[in-house]
Amino acid sequence: MTQTLPQPADHGVAPVTKPKRSKKLLIIPGLIAIAGIGFATWRFLPRPEATTLPLSGRIEANETDIGAKTAGRVTDIKFREGDEVQKDQIVAQLTDEEVNEQLRAAAAQVASARQEEQQARLDIAVAESKIQEAQLNLQQSQGDARGRIDQASSTVAAARAQLAQANANVKEAEAQLKEARSRANLAVKDRDRFAQLISQGAINKQQFDQAQTNVETAQAAVDTANATLQARQEAVNAANEQFRAAEGGLTQTETTGLNPDIRTAQLSGLEQQREQARSRLIAAQAKVKNAIANQAQIQRRLDSFVVKSPIHGVVTARPIEPGAVVATGRTLLTVIDLNTVYLRGFIPQGDIGKIRVGQRAQVFLDSDSKKPLSARVAAIDPKASFTPENIYFRDDRVKQVFGVKITIDDPGGFAKPGMPADGEIILKD
Repeated sequence: MTQTLPQPADHGVAPVTKPKRSKKLLIIPGLIAIAGIGFATWRFLPRPEATTLPLSGRIEANETDIGAKTAGRVTDIKFREGDEVQKDQIVAQLTDEEVNEQLRAAAAQVASARQEEQQARLDIAVAESKIQEAQLNLQQSQGDARGRIDQASSTVAAARAQLAQANANVKEAEAQLKEARSRANLAVKDRDRFAQLISQGAINKQQFDQAQTNVETAQAAVDTANATLQARQEAVNAANEQFRAAEGGLTQTETTGLNPDIRTAQLSGLEQQREQARSRLIAAQAKVKNAIANQAQIQRRLDSFVVKSPIHGVVTARPIEPGAVVATGRTLLTVIDLNTVYLRGFIPQGDIGKIRVGQRAQVFLDSDSKKPLSARVAAIDPKASFTPENIYFRDDRVKQVFGVKITIDDPGGFAKPGMPADGEIILKD
């Protein structure tokens, strides 16, 4: 028997499943509307203003190149990379045999000029003595002629003694010159013998160089002895003139007696001799001054071979070794001052208007990132540039940035050039 299921009554009501699908479709636009309202609210609501501006970079320092003030051969460099040097401490030594020879020649010139000055003073003293004598003779017109003759005789004796001493000085100078020449000849022979030995490999170049230096020293001694001999020969000539003048004065005194006219003429001649001696003294003093100035100039050049550090710092480069011949200005050492290190970083172009020179900052080292170092903005690049190539991502390297220099108030020796570091520029205290 077949059973028929009862059919539901048709009351005009939709099936239950259809209303549920309509509610789900209405929820999605509602969620979208709520999200849009939330984004608009976040977009237009005022945001809290940042108080710091971060940046990253590397620690850098100003390098000081210590160079040679004058050309020469480096004999010693006292420091290497990593060594600490103090301000005004000697760091290197140079030498130049030519300058040493010039100094010896200058010393000989000073000695010769002083000898001329001494002779001129002696001439003035003799002339003044004669003038005083002539004035005394003129005033003592009634005096004893014999006394004047005795005085003239004493002058002759003094001039004779001076001449004898001058001749003795010449003989001494000739002996010194002979000895200097003998030493020079011996030095030349040794040098020539060493030249043969070095060609045979029997000695080293240092021994030959020492022999050559001995030749130059001996030749300088010969030059000095020659100058001394010449000066003393001139002193003999002057002493001869004084002796002849003294003898002439004695003869004149004995001949003229109390003749006032002759005495007046004699006084005038003596005064003229004194003025000539004074002129020679002035010329000799100028010669001494020039010789001393020349000697001092050469000595200053010799002193410049001692190289000192202008700052307290640490050596980072030593491009020259002892034995090298360097030109003026050639760098011998490079030194940095660890107390003046700074962070070199970059700020995006859009943030550059937020900072200024003098603004406070903090620097964080990777070695102790929890302990910031107090710092300040010291410089800002005047124009923008692309991010340096040491930035790892290509998209970042094409951005326009401004370089910023941040000096650390007290590095304490912890911050060293080349270290990576982070920083924060304080926008608001």
